[in-house]
Amino acid sequence: MMNRGYYGKFGGAFIPEILFATIEELVEGFLDARNSPGFWKEYTDIMSTYSCRPTPLTFAENLTKHFGGARIYIKREDLNHTGAHKLNNVMGQGLLVKRMGKTRVIAETGAGQHGVATATMAAKFGFRCTIYMGEVDVARQRPNVFWMERLGAQVIPVKDGARILKDAINEAFRDWVTNMDDTHYVLGTACGPHPFPEMVSYFQSIIGKEAQRQIVEREGKFPARVYACVGGGSNALGIFSGFLNDPVQLVGVEAGGKGLDTSRHASRLASKDASIGVAQGYKTYFLQDEDGQMKETHSVAAGLDYVGVSPILACLREEGRVRFEAASDREVLEALSLTVKKEGLIPALESAHAFAQAFKEVSDLSADDNILINQSGRGDKDIFTIADAFTDPDWQEFIKKKAKDYRA
Repeated sequence: MMNRGYYGKFGGAFIPEILFATIEELVEGFLDARNSPGFWKEYTDIMSTYSCRPTPLTFAENLTKHFGGARIYIKREDLNHTGAHKLNNVMGQGLLVKRMGKTRVIAETGAGQHGVATATMAAKFGFRCTIYMGEVDVARQRPNVFWMERLGAQVIPVKDGARILKDAINEAFRDWVTNMDDTHYVLGTACGPHPFPEMVSYFQSIIGKEAQRQIVEREGKFPARVYACVGGGSNALGIFSGFLNDPVQLVGVEAGGKGLDTSRHASRLASKDASIGVAQGYKTYFLQDEDGQMKETHSVAAGLDYVGVSPILACLREEGRVRFEAASDREVLEALSLTVKKEGLIPALESAHAFAQAFKEVSDLSADDNILINQSGRGDKDIFTIADAFTDPDWQEFIKKKAKDYRA
């Protein structure tokens, strides 16, 4: 499917000439590491001792009884160190940075989980670290900003554009162009110029390798469907990779926001609002106007409001291998609330998109079937957004009191 960074007609490396040597160095470094007999073992060893791999598979007994239909299993990426699947990618890239002799890492982040993971990796390996984050996301993901700074990272709020993830990516690329000799850009999702989509998917494939083995051991067969939320696409490609060659329906769930009949969403592959274009170093579907200018997006989940999508997922959609749907903000909050009350699990708002779509469909399947949902992250980072959405008066009073105490 992949030919020098192309997946069908998507992908590539549309980069300024000044970045060519750096990208070639990264391609060679990644291919050398991937072909090294001991590299994957080095990677899985550090993930098993520093993180929580393999992450468990949880049978959602109460949700299964609630809906009827297929048995519901949840892949627990929220139990990874730093609370999301993001550490899988950054620790792998950190090992590459060591091999290449770089001393500084930079990253973009939306929901903040990738930023925390990158700052954690930098602390572990002793790299200097700068994180770019849209000003809007800084405000709604303040707990993650706090931890990034405690971990020693410099967090730079991006005030250009819509001040969200796409704008943070632009700033990170600007930094990289001027600091190529000692700096590696730890891109957080399976987007951007080659080799990033392939490289990020490679490290995230650890999710799918584990999940395929675990579900077959538990159920004696493959799941009927696998659900994952889709922003850029790294957690989805991670879990989907374990089932691409199996008779399993793969379902990617995008941010439906206020509804696909409005302009307030971030659905590229489940809506008709996106078109093929080139931006941020690669070719894929973008939410853009007729002049190629990127539109503003919306999602209750900061990590899903990206304007583009992985070229690998775009190819898989066109091949008919992955089905894409969209879940609205309202559906996501309802799914999160139900999961918390029924199972005592708190999925991130991003992950709750996958839960929302699975809940719509699970009752239509047989009790002999099973489905698998990727809980890509935990929801404690979203406490401000969730409390605001549910209009919790006690929480509001607590925040007011804290603010008054700080002013005093």
